[in-house]
Amino acid sequence: MRIKVLDHPLVDHKITVLRDKNTPSPIFRQLVDELVTLLAYEATREIRVEEREVETPITKTVGTYISSPRPLVVPILRAGLGMLEGMTRLIPTAEVGFLGMARNEETLDIVTYAERLPEDLTGRQVYLLDPMLATGGTLIEAIKFLRKRGAEHITCVCILGAPEGIEALKAGVEGLENVDLFLAAQDERLNEKSYIVPGLGDAGDRLYGVAE
Repeated sequence: MRIKVLDHPLVDHKITVLRDKNTPSPIFRQLVDELVTLLAYEATREIRVEEREVETPITKTVGTYISSPRPLVVPILRAGLGMLEGMTRLIPTAEVGFLGMARNEETLDIVTYAERLPEDLTGRQVYLLDPMLATGGTLIEAIKFLRKRGAEHITCVCILGAPEGIEALKAGVEGLENVDLFLAAQDERLNEKSYIVPGLGDAGDRLYGVAE
């Protein structure tokens, strides 16, 4: 599995503001959107393209187009929705699917409670969006779900990742080819409640507030 952690002062600045507990939801959402666009720029370096002739006002030339089938962007509900616009801004021709996964509090298993995806993903490039890579359980199950439907290349795009989650993800997808991980930052550790430290809190709650 290829792992890339962004190294850029603007990324570091935006993450610092995200971490601040006093940053309000509108600013938090804006910064997530901006960070994801920066992540998407790196994560799409191997997007499939094809040559195509184009006629300029001056002459004909050969340019580059995103090839078919179009890439598929899949946010994991709900927090992943906050990353969607930043990703599709860079690749507006991408198709969008949705995947809802949650941990069963009794069995601790990851269960799929919602999905809106093509039944056949054979040969598709998929960009999987989830802000926080903590234990890695949800992301591992999402990757396996997509691979069972035939997805050929899966790129995970996360804002923060804990070392424990990264190691779990590597072990969970061992033997699977064409799985990549792009992070804006790698944090120190998980605490006893499996929260990322120093982290930024619950990304879903900070994006959308807490429903009473």
